[in-house]
Amino acid sequence: MRAIADGPLAMGQVLWTPPADARDRFELGRYMNWLRDERGLDFPEYPALHRWSVTDLDGFWGSLWDFFEIRARTPYDRVLGKREMPGAEWFPGATLNFAEHMLGREEDSGSVAVVARSQSREPIELTFGDLREQVARARTGLERLGVRPGDRVVAYLPNIPETLVAFLATASLGAIWATCPPEFGTRSVMSRLGQLEPAVLLAVAGYRYGDKLVDRREQVAAVRELLPSLRMVVHLPYAGGEGDALPDTLGWDELLAEPGPLEFEPVAFGHPLYVLFSSGTTGLPKAIVHGHGGILLEHLKNHTFSWDLRAGDRLQWFTTTAWMMWNALVSVLLTRASIVMIDGNPAYPDASFQWQLVEETGATFFGVSPAFTMACRKEGLEPGRRFDLSSIRMLCAAGSPLPLEGYEWLYQQVDPDVYLNNGSGGTDVCTGLVQGYPLLPVWAGEMATPMLGVDAVAFDPEGMPIVGELGELVIRQPMPSMPVMFWNDPDGSRLRAAYFEHFAGVMRYGDWILFTERGSSMITGRSDATLNRGGVRLGTSELYAVVEEFDEVLDSLVVHLEQADDLLLFVVLRPGIELTDGLRTRISDALRSELSPRHCPDEVVAVPAIPRTFTGKKLELPVKRILTGVAMEEVVSRDMLIEPNAIEAFADYAAIRAS
Repeated sequence: MRAIADGPLAMGQVLWTPPADARDRFELGRYMNWLRDERGLDFPEYPALHRWSVTDLDGFWGSLWDFFEIRARTPYDRVLGKREMPGAEWFPGATLNFAEHMLGREEDSGSVAVVARSQSREPIELTFGDLREQVARARTGLERLGVRPGDRVVAYLPNIPETLVAFLATASLGAIWATCPPEFGTRSVMSRLGQLEPAVLLAVAGYRYGDKLVDRREQVAAVRELLPSLRMVVHLPYAGGEGDALPDTLGWDELLAEPGPLEFEPVAFGHPLYVLFSSGTTGLPKAIVHGHGGILLEHLKNHTFSWDLRAGDRLQWFTTTAWMMWNALVSVLLTRASIVMIDGNPAYPDASFQWQLVEETGATFFGVSPAFTMACRKEGLEPGRRFDLSSIRMLCAAGSPLPLEGYEWLYQQVDPDVYLNNGSGGTDVCTGLVQGYPLLPVWAGEMATPMLGVDAVAFDPEGMPIVGELGELVIRQPMPSMPVMFWNDPDGSRLRAAYFEHFAGVMRYGDWILFTERGSSMITGRSDATLNRGGVRLGTSELYAVVEEFDEVLDSLVVHLEQADDLLLFVVLRPGIELTDGLRTRISDALRSELSPRHCPDEVVAVPAIPRTFTGKKLELPVKRILTGVAMEEVVSRDMLIEPNAIEAFADYAAIRAS
């Protein structure tokens, strides 16, 4: 382990090295020692372990079953029945239940499971014992409503303990869970939950975002009217005040009124657990079905080995219930660590809120988005000086590429002995694909390695593996957490079209990635948003890293219109700053000198805001479609955007270009 050297960082510079006793200190080392002692498999270092994990799928995934002591009602016949993608069959014959593994055992009852902070009410803390009792009561309540295995229970709820309780109660029954956060409008909710024909809806009538009260009664009424399959709406009082009511509903307290046994319906390994949705800025989002067993094994593997979580740890990571990170957050309970659930404005009263919360809750693992990191840096925050961050032993950055400056700033603010785990994955597999393990170094600007069991490589256009240059991220071997199916896709045609038709028998993930000779990687953006000028493909993230270093620039978005070969750069400027010819020239000169002449924009345009989804992703492709003449209403649903009016400036600009 070491601190950052003086001077600017270079790509690939080593920022942290594993301690000499890493194999004894970290959970991945414990697994490697177990393989040696129990299986006679001795892997001296990670690359050899990874090669085994993607070549002996039966041996690797079967070992996880035993290592994590999976509780099955009936045993599996074999690890992998069918191997092809899509359609791999995992652990046929086994029956189990995800929720049973989430709630611990009796000996865990006194340990804290959930610490919740909200701008709508006072803090809440639940032990595993509290959680077990509430889940048992909620399960009994759902049974009274007639919920059975295979029914859909959906929620219009924020990231709060009751959402977790309802999810686990649903899973315990073998019913299927899906959720939307209350900031979503009716159209976005219906494009998701409307696909599922749910039996029960849980909802809040409102919430607070910072100091603002947001009333959602109108939206709940509209959703209820548009879901004829509903048997009941359950109202969770949350925001307080006279308006915190929904007519003709069952109250949360009424749902939990009767005690009942904590039981778990045994279901097949691939039985649907929950449905996650693609961002779906227009049209129906993909309804991605994940199974009990696949998520159980994958999250145990990810959270234990890569995140190095164990009993006594506490993870803090801001997320809404729209993002797969909510599912990853709550799965931390599988490791007997606790979680911090945050609801409200994550930057209220200012951007230091989440850092202050680390000090208050004693979080040992802190998840940050690159956008949050760079915003804190740009505002000149010094959380390392203001707050006691000594509890943190791992930082994790995910959601978009983390610039070099982000690595440097995080290590300046937090102890250099902290492990910075930069990774990437997504909704499609509900886990990480490339990220770090604390048996490996931290390399500036890079994600350390493909994860265990993930046969990730870069393909060139002909479908050949490449190293040292950008290509399509593909996964060549099946994983248990690959989608069980898409909802309402009986013949699997939509699933195949989404991932498996571009390269036969291989999952094309949609990211543009470079793997180094040592196995680390850099993702530069989505492959379908990659710029292509003069036959050279350029990642958007490297351009943003340069442009957003300008003090005058708060945010940016770039699109390439191939037919005209126009590269258009849109920038959001600080209040009071004007886009002068001089600033345009400085931006172009920086892109030319730091990247290449191909990165220089043909036009630089100031806009009030960059359209982003609630998960923080920039809408590069929807903006491109608007600029090519597609009507704004056909491209994006406003209620999917953090700032609903952010898209209008691009439609106005498209009209000017067309005139």
